[in-house]
Amino acid sequence: MTTTETRATPADAVDTPTLGQLLVESAQSRRGCAAAQALAEEGTLLARDNVRRALVVKEAGRMRANWEGLMGRVYTLGLDEQDRAFMGLVLSMVGIGTTPLIALEQLDERRLLILMRALPLLADNERIAVGTRM
Repeated sequence: MTTTETRATPADAVDTPTLGQLLVESAQSRRGCAAAQALAEEGTLLARDNVRRALVVKEAGRMRANWEGLMGRVYTLGLDEQDRAFMGLVLSMVGIGTTPLIALEQLDERRLLILMRALPLLADNERIAVGTRM
């Protein structure tokens, strides 16, 4: 290594927010925040390029969720039945779409728990804790 080269150390690393964090931070309503948090926590759908292209827009230098744009393309994203059920329920949080609660039958335990944790935020009630039932 020459004298002009430097090595980055962990202390030099900047904590870059994830896309999910950016969407939560830019949410303009409690409903949008709950939906963004659910998608961020779920992770696999936001990792898909086609979902990001349908959902994320950049305005005034900030990333934000365009829920209406996603709703318009949800059936063209190639999502399987379980992914579409989860996405439909998330879109319902922001008041878009008409996904019946029976769609919960399609969810695995992990996704069901994510939605259950989002409900108190959606209801603006932080007193309710969601955990494992005894």
